[in-house]
Amino acid sequence: MGASITRRGALGLASVMAAPALAGCSDSTDSYAQIASELGASPDFTPGAFPHTHLQLVHYARLAANGHNTQPWRFVLSSNALVLRPDYDRRTPVVDPDDHHLFASMGCAAENLSLAARAAGQGGQVEWLDHGLVLPLSPGASEPSERFAAIPHRQSTRLEYDGSALSAEERTRLLAAAEGDGRVSVAVFDSASGKADLTELILEGNRRQIADAAFVAELRDWIRFNKSEAARLRDGLFTGATGNPEMPGWLGRRLFSTVFTAEGENAKIVRQVNSSAALIVLMANEATPSGWVEAGRAAQRLQLEATVLGLKTAFLNQPVEVGALRPELAALMGEPGRRPDLVLRVGRGPVAPRMLRRPVEALVEIA
Repeated sequence: MGASITRRGALGLASVMAAPALAGCSDSTDSYAQIASELGASPDFTPGAFPHTHLQLVHYARLAANGHNTQPWRFVLSSNALVLRPDYDRRTPVVDPDDHHLFASMGCAAENLSLAARAAGQGGQVEWLDHGLVLPLSPGASEPSERFAAIPHRQSTRLEYDGSALSAEERTRLLAAAEGDGRVSVAVFDSASGKADLTELILEGNRRQIADAAFVAELRDWIRFNKSEAARLRDGLFTGATGNPEMPGWLGRRLFSTVFTAEGENAKIVRQVNSSAALIVLMANEATPSGWVEAGRAAQRLQLEATVLGLKTAFLNQPVEVGALRPELAALMGEPGRRPDLVLRVGRGPVAPRMLRRPVEALVEIA
C-alpha cells in the first residue's frame, strides 16, 4: 500500500529525509509521543537540492484531514512540479463506494499543499489533471499566511466542546473561508431547531451504518486500539483521539462489534452536537471527482480558519455517506436535487491526542 520510491530517486531521497527540518519523518520504531510531537512542529523551509523543497511541501500536505485517516494519496515529484494522485489501495469501499471521500481527502491535501507552496515561495496554483492534481513549481516571493501556520495544529477533535456560540466575526470568517471562490455552497445550522433537524439525519445515518456488518468490519480494520499500534502503522483512527480507552489490539478487535452500538454512539453524537456552536454543511457546485476535490479544499480552509480562531472542528458525515439520506439533507440546505458533500461541527474544545501520519518517504516517488 502507498507509493513506491523509484531506484533512481531512493538514494537522494534517503539523504534528504535525514534533514532535521523535515518534521515527522522518524523511523517507525519511534514512540507515539515523539511522532505526535514532530507532526505538531512548524519547521521553516530551508534551501536544498532537488527534491528537498518538494519533500517539505509533502510534509504539510499529509497533515490534511482525510477519511478514516487512510491517507489515500501519492505524490510524484519532478524538478518543476509536484503531482498529487489518489492511492486506490487505501480506499474504503463500504463507507465510500464511489470514492467521494477519497477525492475530498485529496482536496484537503491540495489546500495544504497550495498554502505550503506559497509560504515556500514556490507558487501555489494547484490544477486538476486527469483524476489527479498538479502543482507547477515556480520560484518567487514567499507568501506565508495564518492558515499555513495553522496546518500543524489543525486536528479533527472528536471530543465534546464547551457549548458556547460563535461570534458574528467568527461566523463570517468561517463562511468566507469555506465559500472561497464560489465553487462550494455552505449552509450553517446554529439555531436550536436547525441543529435538531440535522442531528436527526446524523443519528439515522449512524443507525443504518452500524446495522451494516460490512461497515462495522471496515471501520474496525482502520481503528488503532493503542499507542503502539498507532505508532507502528501511523494511520487509522487512534482510540485515544476519540476519547475511548486504549486496549490490546486483539481484544479491541474481538470486542468491537459488541460494544460499538447505535444506541451508545448516538448518545455520544447528541452530546457532541449539543456542545457544538454550529453544524456546517458543504456542497460543491459539481457532483464529480473534481467537485469533490473542491469540497475537500473548502473543508480544509474552514478547518484551518477555525484553528486560527482557536476553534475545533470534526466531521459528522453520516447523512452524506448514506445515500438515501442525501435528498433530505439537500432539502434542509434549501438545495433540493443536489448532492451534499461534507458535514462538520465547530466549537471551542480541548486539545485531543493526535492522529498520526505515515512518513513522507512512504508517500512519494521521484519521476
